[in-house]
Amino acid sequence: MNRLVALDLPGGPEFVDQLRRIWDDGDAAFPVDQRLPDLTKQSLLDRFRVGQPVEPGDALVVATSGATGEPKGVVLTHDAVLASAEATSDRLDVTDQDHWLACLPLSHVGGLSVVTRALLTATPLTVLPGFDADMVNSIDATLVSLVPTALRRVDPTRFRTIVLGGSRPPVDRPANTVTTYGMTETGSGVVYDRRPLDGVEVRIVDGEIHLRGAMLLRCYRDGSDPKVDGWFATGDLGEIGDNGLLTVHGRFDDLIITGGENVWPEAVESVLRSHPGIADVAVVGEPDPEWGEIVSAYIVPVDSHSPPSLLEVRRYAKRRLPSYSVPRRVTNVDVIPRTALGKIQRLNLIRRTE
Repeated sequence: MNRLVALDLPGGPEFVDQLRRIWDDGDAAFPVDQRLPDLTKQSLLDRFRVGQPVEPGDALVVATSGATGEPKGVVLTHDAVLASAEATSDRLDVTDQDHWLACLPLSHVGGLSVVTRALLTATPLTVLPGFDADMVNSIDATLVSLVPTALRRVDPTRFRTIVLGGSRPPVDRPANTVTTYGMTETGSGVVYDRRPLDGVEVRIVDGEIHLRGAMLLRCYRDGSDPKVDGWFATGDLGEIGDNGLLTVHGRFDDLIITGGENVWPEAVESVLRSHPGIADVAVVGEPDPEWGEIVSAYIVPVDSHSPPSLLEVRRYAKRRLPSYSVPRRVTNVDVIPRTALGKIQRLNLIRRTE
């Protein structure tokens, strides 16, 4: 009987070999986050029923990032993993002269998909135990998947193409980067530089992005299937322009409605990150009796002894944003909580400061 097997190893040749063995035995693999404490690991193993049966054809169970709650176990079939590998490789024009470098967490689909993509397309592959800028800069690879924080620490000219996922990419990103949009349920990125991969359908329903394609999940590990007629409702708001390009505004839950006006946190964050005194920032909506919600910025200052004041931040933002998008509150913090792939954990940020 096919079963779910924990792949509790750091990145490297042994990880790849063990994944091959699991698949050769007809089992499915659950890559375990190596950074988790033992009790948290065991909780995930119990919740995802490691050691218990899987359906024939199941290849992977991958934990969602947990940015909006408890992680879910996403079941991906061999057919789905292959469809993802082929579609992404076609879009990136991968040839036998290419070499993939995997340096993101393999417990998340953004890192794991580099490994599965390389295996299924017989593309040379190097897998690191984690991101290390010196190691990344020393390896002779042509293709790599990074997040914006990692991109800033490497020499981008070393690579033919950099697949850039996670949070919103920097405005001045190198020309050899390709931005991706996707999630665990889609088996990795399915929209590259705002254009869907071949075989991927995108529609907007009441402002929400829906996706359909062969690379989508079969179900969650608890047996529930979030798809309706093959369509997966992402929980993200967006729009498709006349040119067919997808614009992603953000999560439903992230939208700030202040005085009847809609404010997208990522647009405000993009402006504030350009302030010379701000190293990092997260923007959230906080309850207010007059406005319903107010725009609130949590800032990691460049100089903790001389952080930018609320007045300074507002003056800076007003030159680039409509008045209703300008923060009404600024809170200095040491760090912005993020997932392993760089996505801001807004709920955790608010909870930590309550």
